[in-house]
Amino acid sequence: MAIILSINSGSSSVKVSVYKSSARSQPPQQLADAQISGLTAPPAKLAYESGSEKVKDQEVKDINSNEDACEYILNHLVKDKGLSEISSRDDITHVCHRVVHGGDYPDAHVIDEETYHHLEDLTDLAPLHNTSALAIVKACMKALPKAKNIAYFDSSFHATIPEAIRTYPIDPAVAKKNKLRKYGFHGISYAFITRSVAEYLKKPESETSIIALHLGSGASACVIKNGKSLDNSMGLTPLAGLPGATRSGDVDPSLIFHFTHDAGKPGRSSTKELHISTAEEILNKKSGWKALTGTTDFSEISSSQDPKCRLAFDILVDRIIGFIGSYYVKLEGQVDALVFAGGIGEKAALLRTRVVEKCRCLGFELDQQTNNNVIEDVVRDIGKEGTRHRTLVCQTDEQFEMARMCAVGLQSK
Repeated sequence: MAIILSINSGSSSVKVSVYKSSARSQPPQQLADAQISGLTAPPAKLAYESGSEKVKDQEVKDINSNEDACEYILNHLVKDKGLSEISSRDDITHVCHRVVHGGDYPDAHVIDEETYHHLEDLTDLAPLHNTSALAIVKACMKALPKAKNIAYFDSSFHATIPEAIRTYPIDPAVAKKNKLRKYGFHGISYAFITRSVAEYLKKPESETSIIALHLGSGASACVIKNGKSLDNSMGLTPLAGLPGATRSGDVDPSLIFHFTHDAGKPGRSSTKELHISTAEEILNKKSGWKALTGTTDFSEISSSQDPKCRLAFDILVDRIIGFIGSYYVKLEGQVDALVFAGGIGEKAALLRTRVVEKCRCLGFELDQQTNNNVIEDVVRDIGKEGTRHRTLVCQTDEQFEMARMCAVGLQSK
């Protein structure tokens, strides 16, 4: 039996899900779920669920980094007497890491010294995203020396994006040398969405074509043709495309130089391990609906009548429908479903209503009662019966998808 940890490390939180997997061809079974949040806005808080034990928003002390959070969670797992599968750290056999930027890696990779250094080289492309993941990788390699660490990349799912779509119209020699092209992200989520929607529609993945929206504090759109990524709204980095909680999304590239003359200088967060410019800090951390409204809480924004919140809401709707229209044409109208996912996509009924209203001309329409109900299934049809195309909500699960891919790899050996 394999005991698998799926780790999703972000700038402000560390999420760890625990699964067990046998050699039989069955999906992994979840044993526990832990999260420490508030790393950038102390105090840090623990949420934990395993069997009958449930902890919510419990303040924890002396947590100052992602590595501290991971160490705390590992200790908590071992001390949980109800979690008999983990009596010591040596019981953990595999650790799955979500790494945002995998460069040209088309598949997951076991992390050895060579892989780790390759990912370090990629931090210049994604300093605000890969750095925290690599810190956790290093911590786990030290804390769990008997476990196999595996990197799962958000960019891998998009390795199928055609050359004409992934290529930027800049000097090809410079682009090749500096690895400058569209990569696309949220790929682990889109892999889960594609597989789950295909199962729901009772179709092979290879015959499933959808427009999927992963909407959370980081938001993106993806067009999937016959089970493969055809295009993604994100680009060289996750900054491109839709606006998010603190990200600007697409802007005129020269805007930042008019915004600040210090755009190319090292940002305040730069260290010898983390090289980010003032421009990256502004567009990634000081923009989005936080800059427009003063809050990153989209539920507050969507329920408010404040003109600033109305504007932020309308901007997001406008950008989303722009990608839906483009992707509908890329699929030549052969669309199995429009799929909402991510924390906002799964919960914001009003946003879904406004988006689908704008897409009615394409053949999408909601059943408002179903749309307003709490989504409990992995995939739920919220479309009006008899419409040309289906509208679905998918409760995506990146941690499970990594554990599932890990288990599939074990079972194929």
